[in-house]
This record gives sequence, C-alpha cells and structure tokens, in this order.
Amino acid sequence: MKQHDERALVFHCNGHELLGIVAVPHRMPALAMGVVVVVGGPQYRVGSHRQFTLLCRHLADQGIPSLRFDYHGLGDSDGPPALGVDGVEDDVRAAIDAFMKAVPGVKGVVLWGLCGAASACALYAPADARVQGLVMLNPWVRTEEGLAKARLRHYYLGRLGDREFWGRIARGDVALGAALKSFGGSVAKAAGWGGGARQQQPDANSTASPLGALPDRILASLVRTRLPALVILSGEADLTANEFRQLTNNSTAWRQWMKSTGVECQEIEGSNHTFSRTDWRDRVAELTTRFVQRR
Repeated sequence: MKQHDERALVFHCNGHELLGIVAVPHRMPALAMGVVVVVGGPQYRVGSHRQFTLLCRHLADQGIPSLRFDYHGLGDSDGPPALGVDGVEDDVRAAIDAFMKAVPGVKGVVLWGLCGAASACALYAPADARVQGLVMLNPWVRTEEGLAKARLRHYYLGRLGDREFWGRIARGDVALGAALKSFGGSVAKAAGWGGGARQQQPDANSTASPLGALPDRILASLVRTRLPALVILSGEADLTANEFRQLTNNSTAWRQWMKSTGVECQEIEGSNHTFSRTDWRDRVAELTTRFVQRR
C-alpha cells in the first residue's frame, strides 16, 4: 500500500514552462530532507526503465519527499533542448525553488543524478546552500585520455585472453588491420600524445566547455562544498564507471576527496550503467534512502 501522494508541479525558468512530479509522503518529519532528481542527457523525468519514477515513490514511502522534473526543451518542458552538463544550473535552481515552495516542510535537498546529471549536480552544488548532499551514480568524467585508458584496461587487455576473440580473428570475422589501428589510437591517447585530455560531453551534439577539463572542475566543486556524498558505481562492464575508477585510482587529489569524511562509495557488482535489473535498482533505492535519512 502506497504511503504517498504524487502531483504535477509546473514552474518557470527563464521564460520557459517546466514540468515536474512531486512525491509527498503521507507522514514526514516537520523538517524533512528532500531529494531532487536531476536528469542526465537527452532523458526525461521517468528515467530508463522507469528508474526515477520508482526511486521517488520508494523514497516517499520511506518519508522522504522528492521531485523529478524535465529540463527545458526535454520531456514536457518547453524551450530549446538542454545539452551536456553545463547550462542547466538555472533549471536546477528553479526546480529547488518550486519544490521547497510546494512542500514547505523541506529544510534542504539532496541532489541525485546519474552519469552526466551526477556531474551537473556536483558543478551546481557550490552555488546553493540549500543543497545538503549529493548522490552520484556513475559520474561522467570523460576526457579522450581517460576514455582511452579505460578501453585499454577493460576492453583490449581483456580480449588478449579471450579464445573466442582470437578464433574470430582466425576465421576472418575481425578486421585485424582496423583492430590494430584502433588499439594503437587508444595507446596514443592514453599516453597523452597528440593533444592531451580534451573534454567530451555526454551528448554528442554539445561542445566541450571552455572552462577547463571536466574532472578538474567537478573535483574543485566537490572540495569547495565539502558536502556529504554517496557515489554508486556499476559493475566493470560499464565504461563510464570504469573511467571514474581509473580517475580516482590515478589522481592523488581525487583519492583524497574519496577518503574525505562524509564521502562513501558503493559498487553494485555486475550491474549495468542504468541499474536496469530489479535487484540492482532496489539496491540503489536502498542506498539512497539510507544516505538521505542520515542528513
């Protein structure tokens, strides 16, 4: 039996009408911590395999109010499409404003995001004292060099001991010349030859930010806010999660942040990028609930 109510929330940002869904518990503390789910990439408020909808309903049944919403130009919100991790700060601020007005008992919010949205949450947090914590799933920290290193370690090296892969080469099913060229390109990028760590965006239509390498900007924001944070990573078949692992393993500054008080990292073994299986999704909801309830 559900222990919450859901209702639509229409609010405005820079002249655009945005739509969100608020989930309000039947019973909640006089001063409650709320969750704002920030959408990543060209998605909308439901999420892959209804993940955001189910998460917010689970939180509300545990006494935690939440909001999931569409950026401008996505889902049911009007305006030009929102692309990449930059340029959505005003949307997030307007969503928090509307959420806290709609649910007066909310004392602060935890921002929750997957992939590019996790990075957007981290970048936004220093600008808003109402943000009291971050839940970041498979944070997007891609650079050309980081991507190449992750591919080398988790894809190419894994293939060396793969009998099926060598059998395909022997049968001519794999174009050996193209495979070697791709491997050589990854080696060059991983070594930093030919241009350094150029940032890539999670949306192919967006451009690299002139503000600096994305991992550096994210880390600077996290260090500046000193907020409690929960990082949730998929299994080793997920490239984005592997890029984050690679970054934190190779960077002293990132390792120091990961060991900071209030920062925890949980890995859900075997899970894919969006935690699509029921048990994976339920584990994400459980970890999120426990983190928010401690705030």
